[in-house]
Amino acid sequence: MRTYNMLIDGRPVSGEASMPVIDPATENEFARAPDCSDAELNEAIAAASRAFKSWRQVGIEDRRALVSQMADRIEPHVQDLARLLTQEQGKPVAVAVREFDSTLRFMRGLSTLQLPETINEDTSVRRSTTRRVPIGVVAALSPWNYPVLLSWWKVVPALLAGNTVVLKPAPQTPLTVLRIAELMADLLPPGVLNVISGGDHLGPKMTVHPGVNKISFTGSTPTGRRIMESASGTLKRLTLELGGNDAAIVMPDIDIGLVVPQLFWSAFTNSGQLCVATKRLYIHSSCYREVADAFVAYARSVKVGPGLASESQLGPLQNARQRERVQALISESKAQGLKLLYEGEVPGGPGFYVPITLFDNPPDDSKLVVDEPFGPVLPLLSFDTVDEVVARANASEYGLAGSVWSRDEALALDIASRLETGTVFINEPHYLSPHAPFAGHKQSGLGIENGVDGLLEFTEPQTLMWRRS
Repeated sequence: MRTYNMLIDGRPVSGEASMPVIDPATENEFARAPDCSDAELNEAIAAASRAFKSWRQVGIEDRRALVSQMADRIEPHVQDLARLLTQEQGKPVAVAVREFDSTLRFMRGLSTLQLPETINEDTSVRRSTTRRVPIGVVAALSPWNYPVLLSWWKVVPALLAGNTVVLKPAPQTPLTVLRIAELMADLLPPGVLNVISGGDHLGPKMTVHPGVNKISFTGSTPTGRRIMESASGTLKRLTLELGGNDAAIVMPDIDIGLVVPQLFWSAFTNSGQLCVATKRLYIHSSCYREVADAFVAYARSVKVGPGLASESQLGPLQNARQRERVQALISESKAQGLKLLYEGEVPGGPGFYVPITLFDNPPDDSKLVVDEPFGPVLPLLSFDTVDEVVARANASEYGLAGSVWSRDEALALDIASRLETGTVFINEPHYLSPHAPFAGHKQSGLGIENGVDGLLEFTEPQTLMWRRS
């Protein structure tokens, strides 16, 4: 087995203990990762704290250059890294490569952002300006669905703003992030970026640690609530990107042949393990049956299998717990008599596979519609009027994203403006930009990622006021 190390204070650290990493396609351990001890966590945070004193003094243009070079270090290794990502996460290699393409695009885009300085007052009597200053040590906790992209959504703006970072990928998917840290170990001053790995015990210790000044977390809403509670004792700054139950609204004027494949992948990319995946598909009643039939026909054509197999389009779910959760939701929905529209096939033998599963017009109060499945299951729902579907789409505790599909641009924009979500996609799925803020409404999060607004999340305002002589 290959050895994977943590990066602490610029040095590789093998760790006092290790933990298994499971291949979701085989259910077998294929590698081991360090399981960070309390002493090693303290060392990483202390290193970040020491490095902060000098890193914050580095000019932003120099920080920008170093952050941009991080992408240059990754790019030549994308193919090998993508295969490693597939082995620990389960997604097909082509999807893993796209994650790296997005990561490089965001790293380079985020590195161009500017910190504003505002002149509040400038008179013969007084001058007042507000600048943005870094917060300190940032604990970045990334999830197992997109461990590379969502790690660097946090790392890049944190470093650019002048903070130092202790990054912890999810315990299920630590290896690719550890390998990337190895590639850039000598690029940044020691302690500026520390990367550790560990089991479920590690995250809570980071969120209460007195040496951490800010937490940036992506994951479930229940975990986000616990982090918010644990961080309250030291008033840590928080950015929480949490769950979603995104609604797609399909109007009757769409080109069905063109739109249905996009709708399918809006729901089932990465086997549905995507925070902004379509999780409720509302289709106008006048075209409901035609769209549903086309959706089923397309689903039949999609190949489910091991991510390392070239023909696979969807892989297994990432872990056994998530598979059990999604299987339980499907079984419960069937037991309640909800109408099954389609249930696909999965490979025999091992692997955390769940078939593509579509339900036909379940009730709005069913668990299938109310909860976020985070797997390859989707309810198709019929509606009659715009007012009705907007009300139904908004009847959720979540408000992360949604989408509207129509050839009528004015109508689509009107519907989009009425949705209670942080992002609305119109006639395309999942396009996010390093220059545009991404934020959840309601129970979908706290704070902002990306764009200048996201960069400001890693700073605090400092107002300078002076009376002229």
